[in-house]
Amino acid sequence: MSLLRFKAVEEAFKKKALEVTAPSKLTSDYYGKYVFTKATMAKYLSKDTMKAFKSVTEKGGTLDLSIADDVAAGMRMWAMELGATHYTHWFQPLTDGTAEKHDSFIDYLGAPGEGIVEDFSGKLLAQQEPDASSFPNGGIRSTFEARGYTAWDTSSPAFVVDDTLVIPTIFISYTGESLDLKAPLLKALAAVDKAAVAVCQMFDPNVKKVVSYLGWEQEYFLVDEGLFATRPDLMLTGRTLLGHESAKNQQLDDHYFGSVPTRVAAYMKDIEFEAYKYGIPAKTRHNEVAPNQFELAPIFGECNLAVDQNLQMMSIMRRVARRHGFRVLLHEKPFAGINGSGKHNNWSLGTDTGVGLFTPGKTAEENLQFVTFLVCTLKAVHKHNALLKASIMTAQNAHRLGANEAPPAIVSAFLGTQLTAVLDKLENSTSDEAIVMDAKKKLSLGIPHIPEVFLDNTDRNRTSAFAFTGNRFEFRAVGSSANCSSAMSTLNAAVAYQLTEFKAEVDAKIASGLTKEKAIFEVIKAYIKDSKAIRFDGNGYSDEWKVEAAKRGLDCETSVPKIIEAYTSKSSIELFTKTGVLTEVELHARNEVKWETYIKKIQIEARVLGDLTINHIIPVATRYQSLLLDNVYKTKAVFSAEKAEKIAAMDLALIEEIAEHISVIKKNVEAMVVARKVANIIEHEDAKANAYHDSVLPYFDVIRYHVDKLELIIDDEMWTLPKYRELLFIR
Repeated sequence: MSLLRFKAVEEAFKKKALEVTAPSKLTSDYYGKYVFTKATMAKYLSKDTMKAFKSVTEKGGTLDLSIADDVAAGMRMWAMELGATHYTHWFQPLTDGTAEKHDSFIDYLGAPGEGIVEDFSGKLLAQQEPDASSFPNGGIRSTFEARGYTAWDTSSPAFVVDDTLVIPTIFISYTGESLDLKAPLLKALAAVDKAAVAVCQMFDPNVKKVVSYLGWEQEYFLVDEGLFATRPDLMLTGRTLLGHESAKNQQLDDHYFGSVPTRVAAYMKDIEFEAYKYGIPAKTRHNEVAPNQFELAPIFGECNLAVDQNLQMMSIMRRVARRHGFRVLLHEKPFAGINGSGKHNNWSLGTDTGVGLFTPGKTAEENLQFVTFLVCTLKAVHKHNALLKASIMTAQNAHRLGANEAPPAIVSAFLGTQLTAVLDKLENSTSDEAIVMDAKKKLSLGIPHIPEVFLDNTDRNRTSAFAFTGNRFEFRAVGSSANCSSAMSTLNAAVAYQLTEFKAEVDAKIASGLTKEKAIFEVIKAYIKDSKAIRFDGNGYSDEWKVEAAKRGLDCETSVPKIIEAYTSKSSIELFTKTGVLTEVELHARNEVKWETYIKKIQIEARVLGDLTINHIIPVATRYQSLLLDNVYKTKAVFSAEKAEKIAAMDLALIEEIAEHISVIKKNVEAMVVARKVANIIEHEDAKANAYHDSVLPYFDVIRYHVDKLELIIDDEMWTLPKYRELLFIR
């Protein structure tokens, strides 16, 4: 008997929900307590310092060192009142995670040995020097070229975690290249602001700023900590490399939006209370479709801040999970055969005059502006559909896309019947007629006591990677463990580039003698025709769509290493360099990092899979085989020869079946090891990544199939690994 597995199951059943109490009756009493917001800053900084700081954060520019010193002094005072003794520059290296190095506030009072004092200067606030060669950099930095810099992002507020003041920063090399995900995001946001303002001023000269907004939806699984500890694959890779599906999984749809389990409800409350302290506006929580899968989502916010808050939230989720005896799984596909986890990115643009640029208007001019931004976005997504797919593609997300309600690995845009009809009418119109959007339709249900339901201007399509949902686009392909920066940098840069192109084309037509409205209509009509291939409202899972998408010229590649190549295509290099988001050198470096990361992910999984099969599965299978063989001999000693032969025949058939599975497993594990060794000697990262995809990865499914068959045969009390029914249904 596997005592460890059953002990973990027993302990999991004993666990009770923790008592969780809100810090105060009103969330507003403690909301943002640990964040150095502008309201908090005003209590610690002079009016002149506040004015200078606001000017820099709102209009851009460089913060004078004397002003930085004042901000640092106020920030330190505030942080120390909350118990902080250290500070750190918090940045986002090319790992999809975050990094930090903590330094104490202490410094010598005078000469060494004369005592210490707490101090924090503007220079320390503004800049630090982590070792750039120790983070993924794609060859930009070597061991003998280690210097890198973190620089304060004044647009994202500092916060305190435990005893440390945390300062959001960008991360660049000594030679100026971006080595993180935040710097390109900030550049993309600046680019879309500039391009969108220029277009908006064609409709309203009062527009001075356009903001990119993001609302993320974080899906995740929870697993009891004891069960997690007895699954080496979950511990080391974040997903189950083996495991037969449970007889009951999600087929009854009884978990989705169901009553939240007691322990989980306590966990959800706890992470919300923590989130509110950090100014993260957690709004929604519920059961997701798969068993033990859940979701949380905040109110949307400014894109850069929303990205930082999502990274904070993932950290909070992991930290609080331990307190409740859980481990949170953010892998995109931790369990086979059921839904994976995404992080849908709800993206929109809005002006400083209060107009949502993807919100249908009430007048013809407002609708013309709406359609302009809608069609420019469709044009950008069509032109760069391969790049957008590359921005969300990882080894983990590849398992999720195209199955169990995740969008397929083909980027298409869903608009719904009403908007499709509007664009089709515009495409075929011969005059610049007014654009009219239908008001929300009423749906009368004919049920007493139930009011009329107002229908949105679109339905919902869960198989679309990029769906319009009424006043925003939902980029559904982003993975649950991802840093949203990658997708948001690419999307905002693509739209910025297209808006710039649009403005130039319209201006050229106006210069040739057309009216502004006529010029806009002509360019929009051309864009509608050019981007029609990206629009698809049907079933993205169907085989017919895959054929149709290929005919339309959309990128249908499914190999992760090949998908990544889109970053360095001619159109991608032009997009990123012209918008100023990434240089060609940075793009090639990021590809190297992505290939290297892919290789290492598959390499780790292959090693874990080999270890599990050789050290867990096969020993148990052979031990069970021995018991069956022993039973054959004992049967002959007890029963008559005729009866013993019949009983032995059944046991021998089972022994033979086990032997066959063991033989196939051993053969494929050995072949996988050889394939890995062959791949490892390949010099170039792209070729090596392709070798891992083509020659190593295919063994995973074969090995898993035979192991999962053994799981159904072998005595349950001998099986060492917690099964899906335990991992997914013990709550």
